[in-house]
Amino acid sequence: MKVMVCLKQVPHQDARLDVNADGTWIQDGNIKFEINSYDTYALEEALKIKDAGEADVVVVSIGPDRVTQALRTALGMGADRAIHVKDDDADLSDTLGCAKILAAIAKEENPDMIFTGFMSDDGNFSAVPPMLAELLDMPSATGVLGTEVGDSLKCERELEGGALEVVELPKPCLAAIQTGANQVRYASLKGIMQAKKKPVDVKTMADLGVSDAGSGAVKAKIEKVYVPAKGDSAEILSGSTDEVVGQLVTKIKELGLL
Repeated sequence: MKVMVCLKQVPHQDARLDVNADGTWIQDGNIKFEINSYDTYALEEALKIKDAGEADVVVVSIGPDRVTQALRTALGMGADRAIHVKDDDADLSDTLGCAKILAAIAKEENPDMIFTGFMSDDGNFSAVPPMLAELLDMPSATGVLGTEVGDSLKCERELEGGALEVVELPKPCLAAIQTGANQVRYASLKGIMQAKKKPVDVKTMADLGVSDAGSGAVKAKIEKVYVPAKGDSAEILSGSTDEVVGQLVTKIKELGLL
């Protein structure tokens, strides 16, 4: 059995984020990066299956040279192989372009299951997993809090309002894992040393035969990134609790919010 895990490298959660000069993204030349938090849970879910002696785990990521660090971390945690799509034009892909690149890899790897994070910490679109599943004509589930592997993949999903549901997916299938699904392990010193000997296969879009992704095929792009302007005043409501509540309701009605 083979599990393919899709990883994204994102700015470290404690990094100071400043908008770049042309206002299209952040300044990323001198900040730290890490594996997307949602993706660490996807990786752990795959490694749990491997620990049971049932799977080989291959991790995949798209990005520049620095992405190697994220892949090596994943290998140190226990993944068997890594694939790095290193292509300047691939870095300019939108969500659909990324899904097409990952789909091309999945067609080469032919995994029994694909695990992704529910969303990325920087984009928050939650779009790549369902797009990837659709491109592969593969059943999928999102917001997954737990999995059970047998002839099929049983997934416990988180719904709105705290409700849960259980779905059963025939393999091959895709599961987008939610945060809190498991306890993510750390890469051990032994694992880090072993990771240096594990293969990282570097590919370009040309290697994968992908021509409909990248800058020339972008269908959605970021027009502007900016820091919201601070308000210059605030109105303080005074009086008894009942009077303040009455004033607040009146204000909300005036703004058309009620």
